[in-house]
Amino acid sequence: MLFNLRSLLRISKLFALLLFGAVCGALISSHPALGFHSGGVGECEGCHTMHNSKEGTNVGAGGAALLKGSDATSTCLLCHQASNLTGPTTFHVSTPDGEILAGAPPKQLSPGGDFAWLKKTFTWYPDMVSPLNTSPGERHGHNVVSLDFGYQPDGTNLTAPGGVYPSQSLSCISCHDPHGKYRRNLDGTVTTEGRPIKSSGSFDVSPAPDGQTSVGSYRMLAGSGYAPKGVGGSLAFVYPPPVALAPLTANRSEATSQTRVAYGSGMSDWCRNCHTGNIHNGSFGFQHPTSGSASGSSTGTLDAVMTAYYDSYVKTGDLTGTQATAYISLVPFEIGTSSYYVMQSILGNTPTKGPDSADGTPSVMCLSCHRAHASAWDRGARWNTNTAQIERNGKYSEEGALYQPYGQGRTEAEALQGYYQIPETRFDPNQQKLCYKCHSTLPQ
Repeated sequence: MLFNLRSLLRISKLFALLLFGAVCGALISSHPALGFHSGGVGECEGCHTMHNSKEGTNVGAGGAALLKGSDATSTCLLCHQASNLTGPTTFHVSTPDGEILAGAPPKQLSPGGDFAWLKKTFTWYPDMVSPLNTSPGERHGHNVVSLDFGYQPDGTNLTAPGGVYPSQSLSCISCHDPHGKYRRNLDGTVTTEGRPIKSSGSFDVSPAPDGQTSVGSYRMLAGSGYAPKGVGGSLAFVYPPPVALAPLTANRSEATSQTRVAYGSGMSDWCRNCHTGNIHNGSFGFQHPTSGSASGSSTGTLDAVMTAYYDSYVKTGDLTGTQATAYISLVPFEIGTSSYYVMQSILGNTPTKGPDSADGTPSVMCLSCHRAHASAWDRGARWNTNTAQIERNGKYSEEGALYQPYGQGRTEAEALQGYYQIPETRFDPNQQKLCYKCHSTLPQ
């Protein structure tokens, strides 16, 4: 009898443990773990190593501040780059060198772009009399510096165009606060202290801040007063993080549906933390109005004529579009709102909706034309701005042709990836540049 009772007790304990494990598993399945950066700082040992090891394994030489990588960007890419991926995945922003051989494009398709485009240089002959043309890799975006992953500083611009931020110091933490101190509060303010951060504030499914807790800034972007260690307080940011929301799944092919990021307000001003307002005043041979207080409240505004044209423009020669389906991710716009409710509603209900004054004051901003990280095209542009056409005879590329005035050295695979796998059939077979999505007055 005693033996049976003890056996029964052991069986009961085992059953309780199994039940507890099943419950925990169910909870984990129904509430997936937050990412390493959940709006605030991640675990310290994710980036730093106290004794040059983690879980008994040596992590290498490491860098300053006990970083696991030789520098800040190298530390970030320990997680944000991975080998042998079949395509774009979650939080990855870079493709390894061995996977971007001649003719092969980088794999990641996040809204910011894959940094590996910085390592792709293209050459071509535009015609039989012109010299060989070149699109150097360093011209394809922000040249972050990483000793461990082979990213070099900009060799042409020693400082940020229009500003004084040193190119030698450009890294992931030049824009993103690695410790995630910037938080959005219930009243809409962004501070570096106050209520605890409960979650990321980057996504359309992110919770709202409340009276007891805050959420992280968009993409952990730094704000007023921020300057990475070693850069110097004289370069501290002036403007706060932008108001924006992204869908939870944003790094993906856009072959069948586009990825919409709801840019609310403040993006151009935030870029001016480094580019300081001079980049578009004509000093660099180019001038284009953008949204933001530094340019004046209305310089980048899409007026009624431009809004109507954006909504009606489908492709070269086709103005049959409607506001409900006008949005194209290659030419995003700023909604002109600070309301997260409006942005969530657009992403959840009308992600293809064009500019609408009922939502805010729609405007052109820096990311209307550029990607934040890098792209297949010069200046990190969303489309090839160096040619009159982005398609010729139904192709983005002129692969195999002796002269390539439009394809400009890209293979079809590279060009298609540069347009985020949006099919050529989305546009006219001889599609002109996408400036025309806003500019009805340009000659066509």
